[in-house]
Amino acid sequence: MSIKPPLTIRLCWPRGFCAGVDRAIQIVVAALKKYGAPVYVRHEIVHNGYVVEGLQARGAIFIEDLREIPDHHKGQPVIFSAHGVPKSVLEDARYKNLFYLDATCPLVSKVHKQAIRHYRKGRHVILIGHAGHPEVIGTMGQLEKDSVTLIETIRDAEQYQPRNAEQLGFVTQTTLSVEDTDGIIRVLRKRFPLIEAPAVESICFATTNRQDTVKTAALGSDLFLIVGAPNSSNSRRLVEVAKRAGAGLSLLVQRASEIIWENLEPLRVISLSAGASAPEIIISEIIEAFRQRYDLSIKLVDTVQEHEAFPVNRVLRDVALTHGDMAFVTGLQKGGQGF
Repeated sequence: MSIKPPLTIRLCWPRGFCAGVDRAIQIVVAALKKYGAPVYVRHEIVHNGYVVEGLQARGAIFIEDLREIPDHHKGQPVIFSAHGVPKSVLEDARYKNLFYLDATCPLVSKVHKQAIRHYRKGRHVILIGHAGHPEVIGTMGQLEKDSVTLIETIRDAEQYQPRNAEQLGFVTQTTLSVEDTDGIIRVLRKRFPLIEAPAVESICFATTNRQDTVKTAALGSDLFLIVGAPNSSNSRRLVEVAKRAGAGLSLLVQRASEIIWENLEPLRVISLSAGASAPEIIISEIIEAFRQRYDLSIKLVDTVQEHEAFPVNRVLRDVALTHGDMAFVTGLQKGGQGF
């Protein structure tokens, strides 16, 4: 019998589902339980294929345009994703007399309100974020087109020429790199000293917490694996944070099957975390894949506990969700014990 080489896994906590993602998934599951299939969801409810496929198997139908809902199903719920939608989508749903449920993360909704607050005070709104991301599309869609400008990089901030430098306010996408965003804000504040910040921090606590834990775990790691989808902004930022913080190699994977074992250098220490849309069951799957190949020692890197929970829509609060209702995507995640 061959002897397995020793390997330490630094398992990050917090990791995986945030309160906004958990709420959004609960909304879809509760709607299916209360109203039956199909339930329509505009855009992926969260950016994770495993979650989306699990909900599809239960009767959720994912669409990108409300016109995709057939006339005979217009009485069924349509759910707007956790990323938020432009106000024009809500107006279209009302015009079509659709029964809709908004699963926008409450922290994203706060960014919408902060942007609208700037606008009502006569300020041109600068949104720091990534072009094409649904959250950015949703936030920009709260305002008139010529009243908001997207800034993606420090170079953008250096080159931006406002109509009135004395009437500016900024907000940010909730899932950005804290360090990158701070750099952009420093440039904007240096160039435009009167620019107004949002009343509350735009980058959400879950993004900040996960990035802080990754920074703590990265130094001395031969490999840092981040579980998440390629279109997940917060997951991709974790990969970047791990690289900057000293990990030898940092990779984004969706499942254990994506790990190309023969390409890995000899490993002594790896770190493992997950973006806010990634279910704990995949973390367990990846740990088991390493256990089959290595003599594992698991060390928990625990920087902060998260206790936040957001209530679902009022119309769904009479639906009792059991552990079994949610277990197909949640797995074990209590107290950081997902192994």
